[in-house]
Amino acid sequence: MPYLELSLRSTEAEQPRYERALEDVGALSVTLLDADADTPNERAILEPGVGETPVWKSLVLSALFDADVDALALLAALEAFDPSLDWSSASFRKVEDQDWERVWLDQFQPMRFGARTWIVPWNHELPAEATAADAAVVRLDPGLAFGSGTHPTTALCLRWLDQLAGEGLLQDARVLDFGCGSGILALAALKLGAAQAVGVDNDPQALQASLDNALRNEVEGQLAVYLPQDEPEATYPVVVANILASALDALANTLAARVAPGGRIALSGILEGQEGELLQRYAAWFDELQASVDGDWVRIDGVRR
Repeated sequence: MPYLELSLRSTEAEQPRYERALEDVGALSVTLLDADADTPNERAILEPGVGETPVWKSLVLSALFDADVDALALLAALEAFDPSLDWSSASFRKVEDQDWERVWLDQFQPMRFGARTWIVPWNHELPAEATAADAAVVRLDPGLAFGSGTHPTTALCLRWLDQLAGEGLLQDARVLDFGCGSGILALAALKLGAAQAVGVDNDPQALQASLDNALRNEVEGQLAVYLPQDEPEATYPVVVANILASALDALANTLAARVAPGGRIALSGILEGQEGELLQRYAAWFDELQASVDGDWVRIDGVRR
């Protein structure tokens, strides 16, 4: 079934108003994309922070409507809903369901992180290297939840988990994945030797995607998922939070309280230049704090005192 896609540019400040207007006139979905990417195919969707929406300073909103919606009437309705917004950048095109599947399959290929960790699409043949006896392979279908390993924020965390496994720090451990998305980090930890994992996300669809992927990887009995308000208070030897810098700051007390003494934490979703304040913030609880960079993105990790 085809859809009518409306795309327009927005600033960070105006994004919530545009999104409200699009939803009010019947948008089936609204996706936020990085407007400053070099090409449309390189536009990324950030891992959603717990309790907040991912945005950039400049972004593209892509909204889907039923194919039989009249574009001119839709634009008139949007202008009437919020006439103070500039709708002149809006453009329309018809898209097919298969377009989305093809783009996903073209972009999501088997990927290796560190020494042993592989993320492989559920319907893709295993690369020869991923058949090694010590390979930790996660078969993944992100579904409607973010997290396939293609974004540097996720890649930074996967490499960190692979490193912990190499040091023997994941073996039989309990792991907390805060902002779990598709469950990719929790599942990678389990495949690398963790005994149990807990995923927390504010999006019920993400929790369902995590459970579906756990079943696909035959570790459903080792993964529990919760909305933030339902998460049981506990401490873990390994905690990873791949959300946004603002959420990492707001949740610092909560995340620090989840890490057992001597435990390890990784914080990701941080744009380069944002790490200074977070390093200072988390220094209240953690030693050996260090920042690792991948492109424009930063991961902070440390050891709980």
